[in-house]
Amino acid sequence: QFETILFRLCYLCVFFENHTYMLLKEVGEDKSLQRIFLQFPVRLYASDSNWIRPLDTDVANVFDPKKNGHFKHGEAIRWILFDDKGTAIGRVAAFYEPSKDEVPVGGMGFFECIEDETAAFLLFDACKSWLLSKGMQGMDGPINFGERDSFWGLMVKGWEYEPTYKMPWTKAYYIDFFEKYGFQDYFQQYVYVSSITGANVTPAIEEKANRIYQNPEYVFRHIEKSNLSKYAEDFKVIFNAAWAKFPGVKEMSSEQAQRLVKTMKPIIDEQLLWFAYTQTGDPVAFFIVIPDLNQIIKHLNGRLNWWGMIKFLLLKMRGALTRACGVIFGVVPDHQGKGVESAIALRFRTAARENPFYPYETMDMNWVGDFNPKMLRFVSQLGATNEKTYITYRLFFNPDQPFSRCPKVG
Repeated sequence: QFETILFRLCYLCVFFENHTYMLLKEVGEDKSLQRIFLQFPVRLYASDSNWIRPLDTDVANVFDPKKNGHFKHGEAIRWILFDDKGTAIGRVAAFYEPSKDEVPVGGMGFFECIEDETAAFLLFDACKSWLLSKGMQGMDGPINFGERDSFWGLMVKGWEYEPTYKMPWTKAYYIDFFEKYGFQDYFQQYVYVSSITGANVTPAIEEKANRIYQNPEYVFRHIEKSNLSKYAEDFKVIFNAAWAKFPGVKEMSSEQAQRLVKTMKPIIDEQLLWFAYTQTGDPVAFFIVIPDLNQIIKHLNGRLNWWGMIKFLLLKMRGALTRACGVIFGVVPDHQGKGVESAIALRFRTAARENPFYPYETMDMNWVGDFNPKMLRFVSQLGATNEKTYITYRLFFNPDQPFSRCPKVG
């Protein structure tokens, strides 16, 4: 109860023997603290040449109940940590949604901190205490208060590459912070990079794809912006059949699907998003790919105001987009293993290669989990290589609670 009362206060002071202190402030509705929360990473990553500042709106919207549907049943809180001179030295967020799991687990994320273990552990402690007060018995991190395709995981490989849109970029010394605090590797997710123009696809993949192309039972279509509501509903059907079986993935409602597609509309390239249907019109697979907007966002300094929009459009027109991001790929279970996976992947590749507007050269296939061996094998057969690795950690608050890694599927 003491911890619950303590973290309802706006700040927490921690004093040390040398009479310096750290001040932990809850962000809340304070506009100046909200700005510091967004701007702190700019100073932290000033010397990281490949770091790309996310759009401020993409981060702010996560914590806006009007923009993030996860607030409908859940809560989120943010803190900033200051040193005794009033300089920001860390930030973090904690969040949870009601869980029916035997051991309910919340989340923490948007963690950034100077290279100071005491500061890092204080931020972790804040998340732990708040989640305990909400009935949680553990926390995953660093994760997003939302879908897994954004701001999810701790980077442990790939600093020599630019991050793709909404993928994390974190300091190497964070790994020690998480593991010394007691977090354990719950699962890993990989980013596979593939050449669109000259990937070495295995003969088995091409053979399966050609067999499906000759099968009149299947039809492949790229989306049309004029009919997005239909594709949103088709996406929901496939997602719930193919993805909702995974641990921690909840079924998607029609409302969520429509909102997701509406959000994506401004960045959609119709030739990059493909669906497969049966001859009778039943949706059976999707391959969702978007242009890697980070190739433009890196020039905007986090701001998509009127001037940022002009720069965005000019850079887009000048062919700045040469990299695509594979966001999500799914096949309804009854149609898995028949070659539909191969057919839709190669149909996308052909369309991207022949795109008359943007010269796409490579594709980053984001978020391939180590708990999905079928997908790992499939992306390797597409000629893709693992270039980036992230870890999703889990910490149980009761040290006697047995830990096991995320179970494999398929």
